[in-house]
This record gives sequence, structure tokens and C-alpha cells, in this order.
Amino acid sequence: MPRTVLYIASSLDGYIARADGNIDWLSVADGEGTDYGYADFYAGVDAIAMGSRTYEQVLSFGEWPYPGRAVFVFTRRPLERITPDVSLTKQHPSEFVHGLDKAGIRTLWLAGGGDLVSSFMQHKLIDEYIISIIPAVLGDGIPLFKRPLPHHHLALVKSTNYPDGLIQLHYRNAPGR
Repeated sequence: MPRTVLYIASSLDGYIARADGNIDWLSVADGEGTDYGYADFYAGVDAIAMGSRTYEQVLSFGEWPYPGRAVFVFTRRPLERITPDVSLTKQHPSEFVHGLDKAGIRTLWLAGGGDLVSSFMQHKLIDEYIISIIPAVLGDGIPLFKRPLPHHHLALVKSTNYPDGLIQLHYRNAPGR
């Protein structure tokens, strides 16, 4: 089965976006000259999974940031596919992840949003968590981890502190999860 990695940014109080989906607060972490390990991480990703609102947010950035990379958008709504690399799916996350072996996908980046992360967590489909904590408190918004959640034991792989206050935490599921 492929390795699924949640690679995402969160505010200090646990939100991935404002209540309206806005992510303007991420600009706090626009550290000049650093990509917070993104290029190395992205080089090891075979495919990306995201929810429909995350997909729409990515489309609002302008140029498509994932050329040549398979992107799977979980949605029940009709959405425009802006490139043949984008596939829309209604599959259950368990069914989807188990089907990736046939496609030769070894590493799947779970890019968000909150509902999809929650669904993957409910079914214990996330192998690693790389969470960049942005030094901002939003007070309200879309939570990274929606309740209820199953209990998970995680083992810290690495933590990295950056000069701009961002802290990146990298966890794996602890043995015997």
C-alpha cells in the first residue's frame, strides 16, 4: 500500500484556513530564501489528493502548481478539470488508497482540506504527518483535525525551527498503531 503523507500548514490554534476558506495569513511564513523543505518533499511525491474546496483554492492561485503530477480531487460536485492530470473521484478514501498500488503510486500527498483529512484519519490511512505551524492565531476557521477523531500514537521523526517562527513537525505512526 502506498505511503500517505499529510503535508500541511496550520495556525498555532489549529486552523488550516479562515472560516471563509481564506489563507491570506500564510503569508506570515513567506520566509525569503527558504521553502521549508517543500522542494525535497515534493520531489518524492507520486500523486496528490485533495478535497474540492482545496482544489478551488489552488485554482485561484493562477498558474497550476502541479504540472505532470497526478492530482485526485475528492468531490461529489461537478468541477472543471483544468488539466488531464486532474481526476475527480467519489471513491471512499479506503477504496481509493488501496487502488493506488495498481497505478504504481508509492507516495501520496494528502494536501487538505479538513473534511478529507478527517476521513483519512478516521480510517487510519495517514502514515506520516508533516505539519508546519505558522506563528499566527486565527481564533476561528476550518480546523486541521475535525472531531471526533480516533486515537493515534505518533512518533516524532524531526522538528525544525525556522528564523521566522515557523516550526515544522514531522511524525510517523508509532509501532502498533
